[in-house]
Amino acid sequence: MGALLEWDQRLFTRVATARVPGADPALRRLSHAANHGRLWLGTAAGLGLVGGPAGRRAALRGLGSLALASFTVNTLVKWSARRPRPLLEGVPTIRRLARQPHTTSFPSGHSASAAAFATAVALESRRYGLLVAPVAAAVAFSRVYVGVHYPGDVLAGAAIGAGAAALTCRWWPPRPVLPERERPAARAPALPHGKGLVVVVDEPAGAAVPEVPGSRARRLRALLPGAEVIEKGPGDDLVELLAMAADRAVEAGGALGVCGGDAGAGAAARAAAGRGLALAVFPAGVADRFALDVGVPDAEDTALAVVRGEAVQVDVGVARAGTGEDTWFLNEFSIGPYPELARLRADLARRRPAAPTTALALVKALGAASPVEVNVNGRPRLLWLLLAGNGRYVPEGLTPAFRPRLDDDLLDVRLVDARHRLARTRAVVAAALGTLEHSRVYEAERVPWLELDGVVGTDTLAFDGEPRPGAAALRLEKEYRALVVYRPVRGRGEAVRDAGGAAVGAPRRGRGRGRRLPADGGPSA
Repeated sequence: MGALLEWDQRLFTRVATARVPGADPALRRLSHAANHGRLWLGTAAGLGLVGGPAGRRAALRGLGSLALASFTVNTLVKWSARRPRPLLEGVPTIRRLARQPHTTSFPSGHSASAAAFATAVALESRRYGLLVAPVAAAVAFSRVYVGVHYPGDVLAGAAIGAGAAALTCRWWPPRPVLPERERPAARAPALPHGKGLVVVVDEPAGAAVPEVPGSRARRLRALLPGAEVIEKGPGDDLVELLAMAADRAVEAGGALGVCGGDAGAGAAARAAAGRGLALAVFPAGVADRFALDVGVPDAEDTALAVVRGEAVQVDVGVARAGTGEDTWFLNEFSIGPYPELARLRADLARRRPAAPTTALALVKALGAASPVEVNVNGRPRLLWLLLAGNGRYVPEGLTPAFRPRLDDDLLDVRLVDARHRLARTRAVVAAALGTLEHSRVYEAERVPWLELDGVVGTDTLAFDGEPRPGAAALRLEKEYRALVVYRPVRGRGEAVRDAGGAAVGAPRRGRGRGRRLPADGGPSA
């Protein structure tokens, strides 16, 4: 330990007495700008304003990581280490701070905040991470250069900050940049300027972010001036409007489009697939998880794919009722408070990015819920919640974030068993610790189908978060690659190929990894 401290002192002396032309005022101002996280708050605001969805996610994760790192350094580590600040005898006066810090030296809070913010941004966006990282490194170096920290303080702070950013992934996993080959490419008509595309724009009531009426429609007309844009009126039925738009698209030899969230996308999917049309999903900024999983986070991405004629194939989930009525879902089917749970978690993630939002949302959602009796594949169960996702969601848990694939031919079933003692409390604690997948009250399984009947305790089911009247019995299945969705699939000069590397249009073998099980060998969920 003595050798390390001696090395730390020698390195501090070398850096603090070094002369870098022009660096004295710049590094002093940069170090001052990072006080109380002001530099990173401003950076987060910039990312949120001009960075698009990736920038907003990066800003939220950065602020949450910064808060967690600052709390760890200032309330836990500093008061246990009690290392005094370096002496300023060898530091030139021109580079010294106007106000010297009064707290202990180990570790560097500025370095922890800088590393936390930069690491968090890089987890969400490599491009923005490369822009932020040099500034974060300069802030960390400046703390030694102006004479307020030893190099060891800076390294320890940076390690704590990077660890804090990594820890946020336990509660809020970053959305990866998915390789092009993870979506099986499909043929779709190329529509220059959008000619032949018929788009229905739905302005949901009570939107989280108020918009100027008609702004979505105007934006789509500007992106694709040849498209026919139909705005849903207050008294219009969305399903009927989409059916009419799909018929027009068939006549024009084009495609169907929808803008207005996952509920509208689900209805549009049924209308498009039933007529052999490709679907263009334009994100509207509210409840657009399907668009994000497909790979079109912005309306510009969808417009580009429509013009190029690039699309991918995805599965759809189907709930078959005994009456012969089928209901499609693109994201998930659920029994219990899952829609409220997902809404609360998203709201908490925006307002408290550093908090264990899944656990907090579980407390509120399950606190007002009642257990539901249901037969799952003939087995009586008492459940707080049942979720069946259209494709494998990651990570494990009750608020899954995204799907690496949309064509695995499997349902992702997750549930919380109410028969265990203190099941709700145990689920909340496990979610807060990030260990829900190991809890005895939580179960998860990937299955090709699921049969439900005898539902008692609720008369409402949810498809893609939208409540629907309950049914006496349901069979949940998958329609394998039943829907063609526009999405840019070509890289730089790369040929369009499907998930297996074969050229588009080549004969396919089999139906993917999911297989229909025999009647006596169904899923065990």
